[in-house]
Amino acid sequence: MLRPDKHPRAGRGVVILRSLRVGLHTSVAVLLLIGLVRLLDGPHPSAGRVTGAALTLVFAAVYLAGTLVERRVSEAKMSASPSGGPLRTASAVGQGGTLVWLFVVTGLWGGLLAVSADFAWVAFPLFFLHLHLLRLCWAVVAVAALTAAVVLALWSQPGGDHPATVIGPIIGAVCAGLMTQAYRILDRENRALRETMADLQRARQQLVAAQREAGALVERERLAREIHDTLAQGLASIVLISRAAVSSLDSASVGQARDQLNTVVRTAGENLDEARRFVAVLQSGEQQNPGLLEELRRACRQIEAQAAAQGHALRCRLRVSGGPRPVAGGQAILVLRAVQASLANVLRHAQADTAAVTLTFLQNALLVDVVDDGVGFDQQQAVGERPAAGAERPTGTGVGLGSLRDRVAAQGGQLHVESSPGSGTAVSIRIPLEQEPQRAQEQPREVKRWME
Repeated sequence: MLRPDKHPRAGRGVVILRSLRVGLHTSVAVLLLIGLVRLLDGPHPSAGRVTGAALTLVFAAVYLAGTLVERRVSEAKMSASPSGGPLRTASAVGQGGTLVWLFVVTGLWGGLLAVSADFAWVAFPLFFLHLHLLRLCWAVVAVAALTAAVVLALWSQPGGDHPATVIGPIIGAVCAGLMTQAYRILDRENRALRETMADLQRARQQLVAAQREAGALVERERLAREIHDTLAQGLASIVLISRAAVSSLDSASVGQARDQLNTVVRTAGENLDEARRFVAVLQSGEQQNPGLLEELRRACRQIEAQAAAQGHALRCRLRVSGGPRPVAGGQAILVLRAVQASLANVLRHAQADTAAVTLTFLQNALLVDVVDDGVGFDQQQAVGERPAAGAERPTGTGVGLGSLRDRVAAQGGQLHVESSPGSGTAVSIRIPLEQEPQRAQEQPREVKRWME
């Protein structure tokens, strides 16, 4: 069952409805007790007193049993569904059982009224029961009949033949009808509010599930990028160098083959270390902060060694401008992966002699440029149409540039690629950095293409 403190308005509605129910049952008990006391204390014959007391006990037992069953089943329905009403006996014991119970209670009251007119006032809470449990047409007929019975019982008493005997019960019946209508409106609004709360709860659960699924998709994309930019690149280099070593052995160039195999061993070891770092990050959930400049120098040395092992004389240089300063772990890893991916593309596709990596530290941004003097490519053909998110790539390739663009955008940065056939390629990345108060002026950008 929804607790009242779950929502202020729904809680107030439940409290009001329960208070009305308690007030109804309390009024029945009080009026029944008053009638019994007046019966026992009044000038009634002994047989009438015994009969009235017995009927009072039976009436109280039947009424109490019905209300207890109604309360237990009604609360069970409310806990299972936000639309369960707190006073509907029909919801508790079924429409047929409700009518039987109401008929028995009304019959017992009629017997009490026949014994003593002092029980006439019990009719007022019975008005509410009939108006609430019966259809409107039948409820009006029943209330009219009860009112007539009360008027007749009071009129037959000594001194009861005056207008108040008729007007009082009629006013009571009208007030009962108005209060019942107000209760129904309050009950309907409260149930509507509870249903709205249930809908909001379901929507919240759906939103949480959607966010969880979106988080899983983002994590899979991140893992795919990390594997592509580290292990896949290294394994591709190992495959290419191994093929070159086989060719060297076929041509009896044992020394060259030995150097190539040494490069394979070194590259495999570096990939193993990278895989271990990758696993450590997954286990701890904390990004490692690499020594950025040293890692970039190592990346340049690796690409030169891999190119040499494949028989290409590729020279890679690193230049830093603007006063280096510490870079956050996530941004440092992004720069490192961007440079590694760009240099891997230079090695595999550019057929370049020179590659230049330039880091420019500005006051509030870091600029990264990777420039080569290779064959270049047609940007429209290579970047014009990206695969849809989640699209299947049978070979696991074709994710480099698009993945890099996504990673840069996730850090709030920008990536630009400039290339044309025969004119080399320039990859430029701008990543915002936290502004340092001690730096008052922005350092000028110094970007050079080194083609010597």
